Parts: sequence; C-alpha cells; structure tokens
Amino acid sequence: MARIRIKKGDTVQVITGKDRGVKGKVIEVIPEADRILVEGVNRIKKHTKVGQNNRGAKTGGIITTEASIHVSNVMVVDPDDGRPTRIGSRTETVEKRRPDGTTYSATRNVRVSKRTGKDLS
Repeated sequence: MARIRIKKGDTVQVITGKDRGVKGKVIEVIPEADRILVEGVNRIKKHTKVGQNNRGAKTGGIITTEASIHVSNVMVVDPDDGRPTRIGSRTETVEKRRPDGTTYSATRNVRVSKRTGKDLS
C-alpha cells in the first residue's frame, strides 16, 4: 500500500472517469482503502429509511451525497497556475523552542509542487 500524499483541504482535479476535469476540495481521506472524498465529485443518490426524530419531523428519503474515489484518479492542483501537478517533498531545517526557552534545530518535510517548485500548504 503506497503512501497517500493528498491531504484534507487540498484542491484536486479528477484526471479520469466520469467526472474527468472537475476540480474540488478534499473532504476526507481514507488511507486504508486508498480513497478520498472530493466535494462535488462522484455524486450518488442514497435511499434512507423514513423515520421520525423526537420532535416529530420526518427524516429519510433520497439523499444526494459524494461517494469516495480512488486516489490514483486525481491530481493536486498547483495554487500558482491552477493546473494539476505531481507532489514532491523537501526537507528543511527549522528552529524550535522548548518550554524552558532554549532552542534547538529540527527537520521537517514540506510538500512541493513538481511543476513550479513552490510549497503546497
């Protein structure tokens, strides 16, 4: 199972399937199944049983919702030019501060757009 480089909140574009070309925001990442939920993509109709809540209001019926899509069918959109891009990583050194006020250096990985080389948030 490969590591998923897409995170919640990323803007992605569908590159294959019935919703090809559609851009949307990632709502949820499901890493154990290599799938993601994208806003406005792969919409399905779900039939739920009609019931009542405590106040007597009816619930249920036909609900339109997003279904998951495989992570290989989407690419992250580069924030600079709005085109899909692959994701790389860069290691950078940062200064961190301990609660007692002393500082130390640590490394962290930053996601980078392969198209422009700019950081992805």
